[in-house]
Amino acid sequence: MNDKTEKLSGKARYSAGVLEYKKMGYWEPDYEPSATDVIALFRITPQDGVDEIEAAAAVAGESSTATWTVVWTDRLTAAEKYRAKAYRVDPVPNEPGQYFAYIAYHLDLFEPGSIANLTASIIGNVFGFKPLKALRLEDMRLPVAYVKTFQGPATGIVVERERLNIYGRPLLGATVKPKLGLSGRNYGRVVYEALKGGLDFTKDDENINSQPFMHWRDRFLYCMEGVNKAIAATGEIKGTYLNVTAATMEDMYERAEFARDLGSTIIMIDLVIGYTAIQSMAKWARNNDMILHLHRAGHSTYTRQKSHGVSFRVIAKWMRLAGVDHIHAGTVVGKLEGDPLTTKGYYDICREEYNPTSLETGIFFDQDWASLNKMMPVASGGIHAGQMHQLIDHLGEDVVLQFGGGTIGHPHGIASGATANRVALESMIFARNSGRDYLAEGPQILAEAAKTCTPLRQALDTWKDVTFDYASTDAPDFAPTPSVS
Repeated sequence: MNDKTEKLSGKARYSAGVLEYKKMGYWEPDYEPSATDVIALFRITPQDGVDEIEAAAAVAGESSTATWTVVWTDRLTAAEKYRAKAYRVDPVPNEPGQYFAYIAYHLDLFEPGSIANLTASIIGNVFGFKPLKALRLEDMRLPVAYVKTFQGPATGIVVERERLNIYGRPLLGATVKPKLGLSGRNYGRVVYEALKGGLDFTKDDENINSQPFMHWRDRFLYCMEGVNKAIAATGEIKGTYLNVTAATMEDMYERAEFARDLGSTIIMIDLVIGYTAIQSMAKWARNNDMILHLHRAGHSTYTRQKSHGVSFRVIAKWMRLAGVDHIHAGTVVGKLEGDPLTTKGYYDICREEYNPTSLETGIFFDQDWASLNKMMPVASGGIHAGQMHQLIDHLGEDVVLQFGGGTIGHPHGIASGATANRVALESMIFARNSGRDYLAEGPQILAEAAKTCTPLRQALDTWKDVTFDYASTDAPDFAPTPSVS
């Protein structure tokens, strides 16, 4: 869309009063973004009577230098340089009244290496702007010059595999259940049984911190006791993700240091602690040679709805910049939200060195990660051994598969649940490596493995075809087009 509304200049531009944003210079349809511009793609839904060009210009203005009226102090700055520029507006396919607005920001508008500053700028005020019914940040292009100001993941996928000595398969984990109410001793027993049964790690859930039924120190001590006993029993490298989320940074540092001193190599934080706290913990983890696992707790409050909020693909980009090593990124199958193509886009953002534009997976821009380490995506939420072929097909090899209830809910106990998952995984990987069509033959492969593995047979009998088959609320707006050769 190329509305040639002429922007004002000189006396007309700086006369006191109220001007349309597009006349103030925030709409520039001929602008060619530079390689160093930060580009944001917004889904805008203007109020009735507000045209889409003015709405896009308003978003550009209110997320950069503008306010509701003309201010003469603009003339004390390099105003043309610092104004964000809406340069393209397209209708959203099959969504009347919605538009994609492309907005370019000069790199000098952002503090280097600060997610807090980036987000305060891009999503700080504009989401409450009255001329808009709804607004969603769909994607961002982060220039290499900006990416290089961030530390990125300290460990990443390659180093984590080296530490675990696990190659050629997904990692297997479990979230301790019930997430609340266990004593420290019983919690530690869950950890031990799951690891002894064949999992690579266990983890805390998002809301287990330090409650009356279990002080955080007790949990850490009993968990690490379980880890060490499981390592001794199996001869494999094991771990557990200790949640250090707390009320203050001082408390989090204290818990992280205690976990380190106990011999843990990984800690966990929740997204709800905020971007500054996340970056602070990422810096601490790098300095202390620890892996940092991020639970995306709270993200759906602003990522799930398609018309308003922030897409999770943007959160994934911010977290890779911030420097977390793991991030929950969706399951496709299971109880949590996850369109297959959309989720693939999230996983590609986590795992690739370069993301080409892929509209069918929701990626609108080429993104060069400038040698930042890769994040390990984590799948959890309602998954079980009977879905193993689907999980591998959808999510690939570089992924953590976390079976919480799908381990601990096993009818013959936690260790049997872990064994079922491990055998299901290894039988599927063996079938894949043997050249079998493991997706089509998945149920048959699992049934064959279950003949010699009672825990797997019991798991398959218990959960059978349990699924959560609901339409996703966040699917791509563009469908892939079949190629003709």
